[in-house]
Amino acid sequence: MGTTGAGRAERVARSALVIHLDTGFLIRALVPGSAEGVAMEDWLSGGEPLQVSAVAWTEFLCGPVLPAHIEVAESLFGRPVALDGPEAAQAAKLFVLGGRRRHSLADCMIAATAIEAGAGLATTNPTDFVRFAQNGLRLSWPAAPSRRRPR
Repeated sequence: MGTTGAGRAERVARSALVIHLDTGFLIRALVPGSAEGVAMEDWLSGGEPLQVSAVAWTEFLCGPVLPAHIEVAESLFGRPVALDGPEAAQAAKLFVLGGRRRHSLADCMIAATAIEAGAGLATTNPTDFVRFAQNGLRLSWPAAPSRRRPR
């Protein structure tokens, strides 16, 4: 079960400018004045569509999260992008290629959803996702390692 070249190419063409947000980015983007919030405002004002995968949305809803933040996120991103057959197959491939690392399956599913949609991924944890670049993942934020926030 995989994505046909034509089907994936069609989704990539439709979503060439789409950016998926991972959970950490989404949480921080809702903090006024945060670097993630500024980036999100720039993208929205530039007309770039932003989406959240169903996996990242689930993690977000596990909270703690305020009902007002849920409402804001729902109004900005609409319905989460589903994890379906092609995304599940891609996630399994990433998980196996990554050595079946404990606690990495959710990251594999988030990355797979972005890859299959042809979307970039904005993350606060680039070291968790950079390994998926060889499988087609584009990191949209941070743009360069020098922009990484200190821990």
